[in-house]
Amino acid sequence: MRFLQGRFRAACGVRAGDRVLDVGCGGGQTTREAAADAGRGRVVGVDVSEQMLEHARRRTAEEHISYLLADAATYDFGEAAFDVCISRFGVMFFADPVGAFGNLRRALRPRGRLVAMVWQPRAENEWAQVIPATIARTTESDRADGVFRDESPFVFGDPEVTRGILMSAGFGEVTFAEVRERLYYGPDVETAYENVLQLREPLALLAELTPADADRARADLRAMLAAHDSGDGVLFDSAAWIVTAS
Repeated sequence: MRFLQGRFRAACGVRAGDRVLDVGCGGGQTTREAAADAGRGRVVGVDVSEQMLEHARRRTAEEHISYLLADAATYDFGEAAFDVCISRFGVMFFADPVGAFGNLRRALRPRGRLVAMVWQPRAENEWAQVIPATIARTTESDRADGVFRDESPFVFGDPEVTRGILMSAGFGEVTFAEVRERLYYGPDVETAYENVLQLREPLALLAELTPADADRARADLRAMLAAHDSGDGVLFDSAAWIVTAS
């Protein structure tokens, strides 16, 4: 996902020689960008998906980058092992957010920095409303019945809640930068359709439908994506925070 790559990279502020931990690194794009800014500084990408890490390793040639299959919420990274901890949409699924961020804080040196990109609330993100609503064929009046059940991607959408979690985990100087950008789902409708069907909420909603309703939902989904095809890609309005703390 190319969403806000440049904006997030600038906010991370990685400097030459920094030791960087990238949480939820996925295919390693943010890890490699951090490594380019860190020079020869040690950079570690951590993720719970071995498949994503294998993809990252294939695309990485730099010797000072390493990838780790582990749960960042509980893994012992060592005391004060890193200068900067970064995460682009990789911290939303912690079962115990305070405990997880406390673990990451211990991995940072004194005055080390945390920089994380997280989603604003679902209501601020067009993609998160229209995609599940199209599959479930809901209206504004009946969405309260539960079509939007998975709120985990948006758990840090409320700045005061997030600030409380981070401060309880031992961080301070928590700040939020609002960022809004069109979210790119692919260059054309078919690519966007395949990308949507890699997401767990649409897949879960489709799995609950009868075969006939699932066929209808897939057709409706393609039509909705076609309506969002700008000519420069299939785009949706979105909103995120870049959260920094020390």
